[in-house]
Amino acid sequence: MAREAVALAGVNAFYGDSHALYDVSFSLQEGRVLALLGRNGAGKTTCIHSIVGFLPVRSGEIRLFGERISSLAPEAIARRGVGLVPQGRRVFPSLTVRENLVVAARPASKGWDLAAVLSAFPGLAGRQNQTAGSLSGGEQQMLAIGRALMTNPRVLLLDEPSEGLAPAIVHEVGRVLGKLRASGLSILLVEQNTKLALGLADEVVTLNSGRVAYEGPCEKIRHDESFLTQQLGVY
Repeated sequence: MAREAVALAGVNAFYGDSHALYDVSFSLQEGRVLALLGRNGAGKTTCIHSIVGFLPVRSGEIRLFGERISSLAPEAIARRGVGLVPQGRRVFPSLTVRENLVVAARPASKGWDLAAVLSAFPGLAGRQNQTAGSLSGGEQQMLAIGRALMTNPRVLLLDEPSEGLAPAIVHEVGRVLGKLRASGLSILLVEQNTKLALGLADEVVTLNSGRVAYEGPCEKIRHDESFLTQQLGVY
């Protein structure tokens, strides 16, 4: 039976006095892909920030493979194996591609190192000495994913990885995420591109105004036009 890689139970989070998450509960199973979907402002990025410790949880708890992490600092959560690909990529623009990758490296007996990442992202291999700020948006996104993989995460969180990218690059992002899925990595994917998200996910959680509106198998809603229109405003 699969373990829960990440579990949120009754999580309430605030930005100052503004209540952002209301008793949010859902779980990502080990080796699965969970798509976290919702309209703009629904609370998706807030969930990501709560998991990684950027936003303290006011009540409820978050667990990583059974260990409570909701009271830990972000660096402690990262050391326990949570990798983040943040919205907007946020690579270090003045550092080279190689430096961006090496700075995030966390040794592992087997897994991701510089050679493995450059093999997975061949477009970066010839740009190792180029500054990250001079890369295209798609190349920066691949670098951001590669940087997260260099931490050898047990769980990978991706916040809008296809945002602002051309269709061909979105397809490439999907290809990379598909390979990570096939490798058995546990992935929590926040994504406005519904087609991309539903093509990768095993399970789906939708948020509406900081509350869980749906949690269940992706296959149940993948082709449900009325559900997608009602929950997400798209189809």
